[in-house]
Amino acid sequence: MNGEKIDMAESMRKGIYILPNLFTTGSLFAGFYGIVATTDGDFHSAAIWILISSIFDGLDGKVARMTGTSTKFGVEYDSLADLVAFGVAPGILMYSWALKPFGRLGWLAAFLFVVCGALRLARFNVQVNTVESKRFVGLPIPAAASMVSATVLLFHRFGWPGSFKKLAILILIYSLAFLMVSSFRYYSFKDPELIKRQPFAVLVLAILLLIVIAAEPVVMLFVIFLLYVLSGPIGFLMSYPRRRRLEKALRKDSPA
Repeated sequence: MNGEKIDMAESMRKGIYILPNLFTTGSLFAGFYGIVATTDGDFHSAAIWILISSIFDGLDGKVARMTGTSTKFGVEYDSLADLVAFGVAPGILMYSWALKPFGRLGWLAAFLFVVCGALRLARFNVQVNTVESKRFVGLPIPAAASMVSATVLLFHRFGWPGSFKKLAILILIYSLAFLMVSSFRYYSFKDPELIKRQPFAVLVLAILLLIVIAAEPVVMLFVIFLLYVLSGPIGFLMSYPRRRRLEKALRKDSPA
């Protein structure tokens, strides 16, 4: 612990990298403004600002990796910004928009989302050097917050009845909180192969996907985030038979 503090102090004396930390600050600003919009009752704008925050959050990590400017300070700053933008902001948004009529059950659901997000960030920081970079353990907190925002925008788009909204959001919040602290594996999109040369068909599919998103952005964003949220449990269920066979083989080979 003392060694880490000394390394951090030495890094601060040498200076910090401006560009990736500016993106992190942009993410924090967008998340904070989402809270401001929520307190003003503008839930639609709050959801959009949380999505904007997730874009900045994705850019800061990519910029740091591409420029070789990843630092311990940047990792810690990013986690603090994430807790505000993707924990506190969507938690307050969900409580103010749909959960307030549930009383204690409502604000406890919102708090559970925040605390599970904080636990998810803490676990990520501890495991960052020991877990496969292509996979996240547990649902990333930016994805959970984006799912919340996409849900708000979807309800705003179609104007569904309030009673359905309240129950659906309560179930959603508890589900996302569980998935964040679960051991389900999620694709991280950090695979370097993604930016290398790809077959022509991949470009065509990407263009078609952009066209579909442009035609119905709210619906498609909701579908994309929902599929990502479900990918963890689905991947777990699909790999379960293989893991069982492997466990049986290991028990059979192990000495009695």
